Amino acid sequence: MTSHVPNEARVIPLRPQSARPQSARPQSGPPGARPAASPVPPERRPPTVREPLWRDLVGDVLRRERLDQERTLKEVAEAARISMPYLSEVERGRKEASSEVLAAAAGALGLGLGDLLARAQGELVRLTSRHTGARAGRGTSGARFDGMCLAA
Repeated sequence: MTSHVPNEARVIPLRPQSARPQSARPQSGPPGARPAASPVPPERRPPTVREPLWRDLVGDVLRRERLDQERTLKEVAEAARISMPYLSEVERGRKEASSEVLAAAAGALGLGLGDLLARAQGELVRLTSRHTGARAGRGTSGARFDGMCLAA
């Protein structure tokens, strides 16, 4: 009357199968049963590329603009009313700056916050499209996205 089917959960590994030690793999199912095959063989999986962090992109844009203007870190920090060590950390991508700090740094360089973020977004599109082979500004569905969303 009732069929005996073991309760099994679908497990999605966080690491590739090759990174897991064989002894750590739990045995599921009845003894002698064959393990389920991976949906995509490891040799056919696309290589994982680490996407750049937003703070790195914004820092690169700030530093590039400052150097293009031939200004020192001290000059820009004073104009933005930010400490010089903190601005240096932001430029190197070590600190996740608030929108107020980013607006002040951008303003000291003669940019608006929107200009700074648009340049960082353009850099993100350029870098990620190079790794994925997608056309700049196009997602995998072919839809075009001209804006961005930031949440704090």
